[in-house]
Amino acid sequence: MGTGSLADALTGGSQPMDREAFLKLLVAQLQNQDPLEPQKNSDFVAQLATFSNLEQAIGMNDRLDALALQNQGIANTEVVNLAGKQVTVRGNIASIDGSGSAVPVRFSLDSNADSIEVRIQDQSGRVVRTLTVPPHSAGTVATNWDGKNDAGIQQPPGAYAISVKATQGEDIPVGVSLQSTGRVDAVSFDRGFPVLHLSTGLSVPVADLLRVEPSSSNP
Repeated sequence: MGTGSLADALTGGSQPMDREAFLKLLVAQLQNQDPLEPQKNSDFVAQLATFSNLEQAIGMNDRLDALALQNQGIANTEVVNLAGKQVTVRGNIASIDGSGSAVPVRFSLDSNADSIEVRIQDQSGRVVRTLTVPPHSAGTVATNWDGKNDAGIQQPPGAYAISVKATQGEDIPVGVSLQSTGRVDAVSFDRGFPVLHLSTGLSVPVADLLRVEPSSSNP
């Protein structure tokens, strides 16, 4: 086997050769070479240089893997620090405690909307409250729900689903991205990525995190 073919076996193909396989192949080549036509020194040096490059690449990969693990550990620590904080995430769940405290309702409009209707449903799917929001330009819209139904009766504690219908002009639909606000009660990593578990009952990946309130505003 020539220098080129050995180097190709090391780096080519769908499964490049590791260091042990390369050394075995190199030794086998030396043992089976023709004594009358021994391998040229230049070829042998080239093969050793190829092996040296392999060693350096493996060492670099090991260091990169260690650095990635370290960075992941730092990132996980930062996510854990969100526990107990008030956050806003992508989602459509609002939670009330029955005290009558206002519950923030936030969503984002893809374009200007002339008509905006917010519907709040209980866990059975029944619409308990319909809110009308004034026309709004594209971007984030913030309003509040007082926890009461359309008849003014305070609703029981629990999680409620929010839906928004927004239109422009002659009933042209406007895209809406819903947001949910709550306290981070726990953080889990069993899915392979950090998941925030909110006091509203909503569980979302940390990638859906939109806003973290200052610590002083925590309930």
